Amino acid sequence: MCTVIVHVPADPAAPVRLLAVRDEDPARSWDPLGPWWPELPDVTGVRDRRAGGAWLAADAGAGRVAVILNRADVLPADGAGQAEPPRSRGRIVLDAVAGEGPIAPPHAQGFNLVEVTQAGATVTMWDGTDLRRVGLTPGIHMIAHDDIDDEATARIAAWRDAFAEPAAADERWWEPWLDTLERTSGVGPTDDRAIVRDNRPFGYPTLSLLVCAASLGPDGVDVRYAEFDEPGQWNRPRLA
Repeated sequence: MCTVIVHVPADPAAPVRLLAVRDEDPARSWDPLGPWWPELPDVTGVRDRRAGGAWLAADAGAGRVAVILNRADVLPADGAGQAEPPRSRGRIVLDAVAGEGPIAPPHAQGFNLVEVTQAGATVTMWDGTDLRRVGLTPGIHMIAHDDIDDEATARIAAWRDAFAEPAAADERWWEPWLDTLERTSGVGPTDDRAIVRDNRPFGYPTLSLLVCAASLGPDGVDVRYAEFDEPGQWNRPRLA
């Protein structure tokens, strides 16, 4: 139940910015932002150790950033009734930064794939029935486990308008968004509106673990990473 905030500028010469909050089971080990894939020497990302894919990845040379959010499971996790088990969603991220988008129908659980390139930002949504790819228009967008800017998702209805457009030339553009993220944490991590979340009361073992901020524009790609001191609890992350 991750959350991504994206700003697409009206000026095509200005950078696209995103802030991504990762929710995952703390018992599922991961590696922080780094160059973890020898076969992809130009790619850095947050690696899932179990399946080997990425939650978020970037190729600075190619000018690509991608991050994936889970939707509802649409295939049996153990592959029952299938010719093969579902493909790891983390491999879809690595394909995306290599310039290879998912094909229909993807043999994977449901997902929302956010991609940023010099051409702008897109979201590819797989709900088990349709694979849809939507270009994001200028402005602020939020993506979680349903559709883009879906006000049926409580956190989107509550907070999308609270994230102001970042200043294009601000070197620490993410700080006002962290201010907003801190305000959202006032509802507590188990509230439907929470962005920094504890999802265990909803039947999922996932908690908010970390934050990444990414900027992609004419000056290149910049990605920052920080973990929360305690899963599912707000403390101001120091993105570096």
